[in-house]
Amino acid sequence: MLQVVCVKQVPDTETRVKIAGDGRTLDPAGVTWIINPYDEFAIEAALQLKEKLGAGEVVVLSLGGAGVQTTIRSALAMGADRAIHLKTDTVAPDPLSVARALAAAIRDLDPGLVWLGKQAVDDDAAQVGPMLAEMLGRPCATMAVSFELDGQTAKVAREVEGGQELVELPLPAVITADKGLNQPRFASLKGIMAAKKKPIEERPADLGTPALEVVSLELPASRAAGRIVGEGVAAVPELVRVLREEAKVI
Repeated sequence: MLQVVCVKQVPDTETRVKIAGDGRTLDPAGVTWIINPYDEFAIEAALQLKEKLGAGEVVVLSLGGAGVQTTIRSALAMGADRAIHLKTDTVAPDPLSVARALAAAIRDLDPGLVWLGKQAVDDDAAQVGPMLAEMLGRPCATMAVSFELDGQTAKVAREVEGGQELVELPLPAVITADKGLNQPRFASLKGIMAAKKKPIEERPADLGTPALEVVSLELPASRAAGRIVGEGVAAVPELVRVLREEAKVI
């Protein structure tokens, strides 16, 4: 069975980002780029299923500029067989445009399963997976924390508020992976070396007309400095006054 895993390159969560001079994008200088962490669960799920079936192919699909190939190679080093790079110089296209471009590439492949992370950690939109499923006309299960394939039926446990929801989907289907689905493997030295020889097909991204425009970005306001209102029991009346009259939380 052919499986496609859509991955996104995002800034490392430890990176202190800066806003670029245009006020609408992030300054890429000094940023460490990584695979979106939720996408690693998706890659691992596809690899585990391929190993269980003893056959098949895992294709990585990613959209972005030339620098995205570093992230693609990381996915190939984990064990994916080949990759498709949808090239675009558009910075941070809206989720609908991304889903449109991914759908255009996936239709030709006709995979049994399409995997994504439940959301990207840079925008936290969690929209591309469901949009992609709608465009492909396939059933979708989001926030998967367990997965089992029974013939041509995918049995998925979804993380929902207060518990889990069990759903069954006929293949072909789209699934977005959540933390807890598995433990992503580390790329071995052998895998890293093999990744250098695996093919990456380059195609222009078909983004269509943008439906969303970023007008401006700004960093959160700096937190106010802490304040000591007193010490011991004697400070309680003043603390209560501050919480009631200034902070207005009681």
